[in-house]
Amino acid sequence: MPDAGATPAARARPWNRRYKYILASTRRQLPPSTAPRLETGQQRPNEGGRHDTNPNMSPHTVAAMHTTVVHHRRQRHRAPPPRRRRSPCHGRGGGVRAAAATATTPSGAAATTDTPSAAFWDYNLLFRSQRAESRDPVALRVADGAIPPDFPSGTYYLAGPGMFTDDHGSTVHPLDGHGYLRAFRFVAGGGSDGAAAASYSARYVETAAKREEHGASSWRFTHRGPFSVLQGGSRVGNVKVMKNVANTSVLRWGGRVLCLWEGGEPYELDPRTLETLGPFDILGLGAGEAAPRDRNGGEAAARHRRPWLQEAGIDVAARLLRPVLSGVYRMPARRLLAHYKIDPNTNRLLMVACNAEDMLLPRSNFTFYEFDADFALVQKREFVVPDHLMIHDWAFTDNHYVLLGNRIKLDIPGSLLALTGTHPMIAALAVDPSRESTPVYLLPRSPEAEAAGRDWSVPVEAPPQMWSMHVGNAFEERDGGGTTTIRLHMSGCSYQWFHFHRMFGYDWHNKKLDPSFMNVARGREWLPRLVQVSIDLDKRGAPRGCSVRRLSDQWTRPADFPAINPSFANRRNRFVYAGAASGSRRFLPFFPFDSVVKVDLSDGSARLWSAAGRKFVGEPVFVPTGGNREDDGYVLLVEYAVSDHRCHLVVLDARKIGERNAVVAKLEVPKHLTFPMGFHGFWADE
Repeated sequence: MPDAGATPAARARPWNRRYKYILASTRRQLPPSTAPRLETGQQRPNEGGRHDTNPNMSPHTVAAMHTTVVHHRRQRHRAPPPRRRRSPCHGRGGGVRAAAATATTPSGAAATTDTPSAAFWDYNLLFRSQRAESRDPVALRVADGAIPPDFPSGTYYLAGPGMFTDDHGSTVHPLDGHGYLRAFRFVAGGGSDGAAAASYSARYVETAAKREEHGASSWRFTHRGPFSVLQGGSRVGNVKVMKNVANTSVLRWGGRVLCLWEGGEPYELDPRTLETLGPFDILGLGAGEAAPRDRNGGEAAARHRRPWLQEAGIDVAARLLRPVLSGVYRMPARRLLAHYKIDPNTNRLLMVACNAEDMLLPRSNFTFYEFDADFALVQKREFVVPDHLMIHDWAFTDNHYVLLGNRIKLDIPGSLLALTGTHPMIAALAVDPSRESTPVYLLPRSPEAEAAGRDWSVPVEAPPQMWSMHVGNAFEERDGGGTTTIRLHMSGCSYQWFHFHRMFGYDWHNKKLDPSFMNVARGREWLPRLVQVSIDLDKRGAPRGCSVRRLSDQWTRPADFPAINPSFANRRNRFVYAGAASGSRRFLPFFPFDSVVKVDLSDGSARLWSAAGRKFVGEPVFVPTGGNREDDGYVLLVEYAVSDHRCHLVVLDARKIGERNAVVAKLEVPKHLTFPMGFHGFWADE
């Protein structure tokens, strides 16, 4: 095992060498089962370096696998022996109840598919561009089981990228792929026999960038985007960095469907036809609103913690940066985060925005908005935090907005390379692991919560250093003595693993996705894992202690995208559902996920459902049925059978996860409409 003090690249190097060597050793003769199945008329991406000839589907352009491997002297290397591994259904804390989707694959077939080449192709085909749209709903065939009679009528919206490769040699990072909204609509009694029926439609979000880059018959990328490097477009002097692709999350609220992105205003789409209606100025910036100033004492608190000369210098830098960022790089004054929250107690939509200059300065501005059911602004609160933070997801309770800060810093060499266009713009930033703790900011949600007098600009330092990923739930509990405990159920990863422009294994040099980055040797400890953060506050709101522990001692493998029954948001919940890695594939042990884990917080037990064979799964979404129990409902998720070029929407009985009959129904998307991996979804009742 690599030295614990080595760099992340050095720690991953032995695994990468083995991966590349086995690729080299199998380069001449690959079994048919290890390569992707292609449509009639298509060519493999490594045949002549040409693109997919199917007009609708094109693979994520990758360098020919045979030319990217590292060649070694044959006599000095031998293929490593198979590793002896524990069953993926067992963790250190005890057994995990699990059930596969289908019968176990015979050992001979498993040996031919669990190879480095199969892992490489399966991973890259998960991000395969889809050029076709389905403007009219298409009926979905029930491939397995049946839609249950108590399944509610409604629509499951799934946001994510759809286009990664243009027709001029450029391949973009998955986070820069154009937004492609999918909609699965369920109608009770909509079938010919009176049974429930489901239909599917999908359309691109017609953002300004998409309209510019998609012509009448071809695609040509002109925007760099934050995470990509263009091969077929302009590099030097290209200031089209803020490529709003509206691909991260989706929301239906107040009769509107909004597709959101981490850095720009959301786009509104018709809930039925998915036609793009245009940008939705939810923050009122179109009315000429100035850059926010603190109205709740935050600026005074921030100045109190810094020398006045240093704070004055940050003020000057902010004033100089704003016109450059808005005038040259077209960045809005406020950057709306893609993650939102819904408070079921008050029936409010909660959103948060940052200032454009926050990415470059050691000070962070946060503006929280609360909207009623008609999108009327009910509350707006602004805070200035004296720290250089990047926030992706966040939480709320009755009295607090909760931010788990991810500390970042400006990377000067990376900034210079980014300005040349030879590196992605995000290279200007780097994680800041200088402190061995995680800052947790408890910001007062109301004036009454602020009246306690606690200095909210001073964070609660959680013991381990952790990069916050996604939050499933947060709530407050009070005991008889006046002590308040705030609990968060979330996922977090290691600073040692997180790398901005290498996420998903993106490599702009040879236009491929390298699965080894997401499956490093120490991925079990470094990749996202489920944890519970507990913060104790005394009567005056002052912190008395903070602890972080695993959500379940029985589940120690990587997991992310925690979800709960939305009816239990902002109050104690018993169950958490998350995408997880079973570890059944030797060369893709940690990512992409192939399972759903259900954690019972009452006893720490974990139950697992896994897709069998060469399949991956996306984010789980809980659909409640209104029963008395918390797990009365269904879990929706997309299953990506990449080797068969298929997508299925899987309906799991939430109460039976871990049992063989957990799958209630599996709905098949037409093959010509198979789509790449989605990001975040939303269930909307009719």
